[in-house]
Amino acid sequence: MSEQARKPPWLKVLAPGGPNYTRIKGTLSQLDLHTVCQEARCPNVGECWREGTATVMILGDTCTRGCRFCAVTSGHPVGVDDTEPERVARAVVELGLRYVVLTMVNRDDLSDGGASHVARTVRRLHELGDGLLVEALVGDFQGSERDIDTVLAGGPDVFAHNVEVVRRMTRRVRDARCDYDRSLAVLAYAKKRVPERFIKSSLMVGAGETDEEVEVCLSDLRQVGVDIVTVGQYLRPSPKHMPVDRYVEPERFEAYRRMGERMGFRFVASGPLVRSSYRAAEAFVRAERGVVD
Repeated sequence: MSEQARKPPWLKVLAPGGPNYTRIKGTLSQLDLHTVCQEARCPNVGECWREGTATVMILGDTCTRGCRFCAVTSGHPVGVDDTEPERVARAVVELGLRYVVLTMVNRDDLSDGGASHVARTVRRLHELGDGLLVEALVGDFQGSERDIDTVLAGGPDVFAHNVEVVRRMTRRVRDARCDYDRSLAVLAYAKKRVPERFIKSSLMVGAGETDEEVEVCLSDLRQVGVDIVTVGQYLRPSPKHMPVDRYVEPERFEAYRRMGERMGFRFVASGPLVRSSYRAAEAFVRAERGVVD
């Protein structure tokens, strides 16, 4: 039986469609913009786009790293499109978004890892989007504090970097240039530099970890100052990617949520279809910042 056929019922999602889905897809296509919703084959793309939210991916559609779980193309990107910050901001304004997640491919080929490009895009979003909240979901910049400072200077309301998996699974799942402790250090440094802003991370389960390792990972994230954490099921994007080790039941995700709340996270989103860009977490930030529709 195929992996798709044996998915449990709680992982079934509606097929993409509806007027908002069509509108967002058309606007992003016209402006030649990429979204992690499409590139990473997110199962929530239909729901999120129907509700008028999207995660825009900048710095191209080719990542210099090749993680075993990720559907984004891996290879050798060329150059940076200096018009992209303006096009992203125009698209967000045209779509009427009030909260935008700005993510990126890793660009180890660039001297600053793309940090200045991220910062320019965040600034332009704030300039054009009155009251817009911006979350920057970024790579590790090879641990460069200078590059992290560059991103933070752009003024994202939420600084996010994903640890992705528990410590033991990092070498098996993430690119060899990724490092669990480096990811923790990036999050800790960001919180130290901007303690008033939200720091966020995300964890996938079903990749071969144990529940005890999930607890340790959540504790590690909380100890470095992460405020918001999301926990979701790993889903294999294609046969060439690593297989799913287990499908975690909804009750176990609820236990992870309670565990995280006991540790002191400001907000925990935990569920089979929860992803790093998740509307419940975004709604929490909007409420905390006093932003209303």
